[in-house]
Amino acid sequence: MGQIEWAMWANEQALASGLILIAGGIVATAGRFAQWYFGAYSIAAGVFICLLEYPRGKRSKGSTMERCGQKHMTTVVKLFGPLTRNYYVRAALHLLLSVPAGFLLATILGTVCLAIASVIYLLAAIRGEQWMPIEPKPKERLQVGGTIKQPPSNPPPRPPAEARKKLSEGEAVAEAAVGGGGPQVNPVAVTDDEVV
Repeated sequence: MGQIEWAMWANEQALASGLILIAGGIVATAGRFAQWYFGAYSIAAGVFICLLEYPRGKRSKGSTMERCGQKHMTTVVKLFGPLTRNYYVRAALHLLLSVPAGFLLATILGTVCLAIASVIYLLAAIRGEQWMPIEPKPKERLQVGGTIKQPPSNPPPRPPAEARKKLSEGEAVAEAAVGGGGPQVNPVAVTDDEVV
């Protein structure tokens, strides 16, 4: 059984946390809560987290499906180098970003989700995982002449490979003379006299 890649789960959790923080911040700011400025902070922190977490990291085994439009955000995240690649840094960053949003009821759910994402990132970092960008593979151009080895010599339906036998040159010549290439000859004489 394979190992769990914790960073993949942390990425999904953190992205959802960012969206929850944005939603809670909008509710707190639009509702003019007593400490509405924590709601404004939650909107800004949620947008930052969503931008940071939107590009998925490459899995160590198997294939990874890119998110729509991820290529553009990947270049931005790659610019920050070890600050975004190292999961210890991400765990600390998410934990620090979640603290101020915890002082408001509308954003407490986003705070808890972001703290959970921070713990998962810490577990991923302890296991030695790190963020690697998904690089597009260079497309290999197939050469039309290079892919076709030799066209089949027998018309379909063909017998299985083990049932086929190579005809010797003498048999091939005899078969061609008998009519192997033209219409078939009926070995039984047929007359029009018989009525059934």
